[in-house]
Formats: sequence, structure tokens, C-alpha cells
Amino acid sequence: MKAEHRLIFLLTVAYRRLQRAIDQETAAHDLTSAQAGVLFSLGRNDGALIGDVSQALDIVPSAMSGLADRMERAGLVKRRRDGEDGRSQRLYLTAAGQELGKRAATRTRVINNRLMDGFSDAEIDVVARWLTSLQDKFPKDKDS
Repeated sequence: MKAEHRLIFLLTVAYRRLQRAIDQETAAHDLTSAQAGVLFSLGRNDGALIGDVSQALDIVPSAMSGLADRMERAGLVKRRRDGEDGRSQRLYLTAAGQELGKRAATRTRVINNRLMDGFSDAEIDVVARWLTSLQDKFPKDKDS
């Protein structure tokens, strides 16, 4: 196997470095990367069920519940009972959450553009297709 094709190693190192960069950016806004993900998700679908946000971000429900608690205490989101199923809760962005989400999205675009720097659109399409295929090849554990 060619050293440059040690995909597991390369992906792991790339993930760690990227996660550190993202953590540094989000920390500058007193935000975790998980919280930023919730803000981004609600920015596209405000009022989503907590379970739907959990699935969209590939976060286990118990972790999502704690994350929503912390974000509500920080004034970034509000919870409301679902009108059709009182057991379910929906998350809504507060004004502070909307503003912080916009700032975090700007910083994320900078990182995303840096990731694509030096590659053609066709090359980025292949990388995106490959990364997306990993979700099918290694599906989320049904017990999570």
C-alpha cells in the first residue's frame, strides 16, 4: 500500500487538525463546535424537534439533551413543547443564538474555503462524494 493511501491514518490526522482549528474558531465566540452545529441546524430549520437536530448532527439523544440544556442556559435557544406531541420538544433560536450563529457561519466559511484552496471544483466534488459515501459504508450504530 502506498503511504499516501493510508486513508484511515490520513483521515484521522486530518480530522484531529481540523477539529482543533474549528475549536479555536468557535472558542473565540465562547462556543463549542457542537453548539455551533446546533445553531447551524436551527438556522436552516428553526423550531426543529430535538430528536431531529440530534439525528441531523449525528449526536446521541442523551448528549443532545444536555447540549440543549447548556445552550438554553446560555440564552442561545429556547425549548417549547411540540403542539402535536406534548412529550416532544422543539428548539428555537433566540436573537443571541441567531447572531452568534451568523458569526460562527462566517468563520466556518473561511475554514471551508481554506480546505478547498488549491483544488479544482471537480476534485472537491470527488472528495465530497467520497466523504459522503462513508456515511453509507459505516452507518450510525442503531443503538446510539
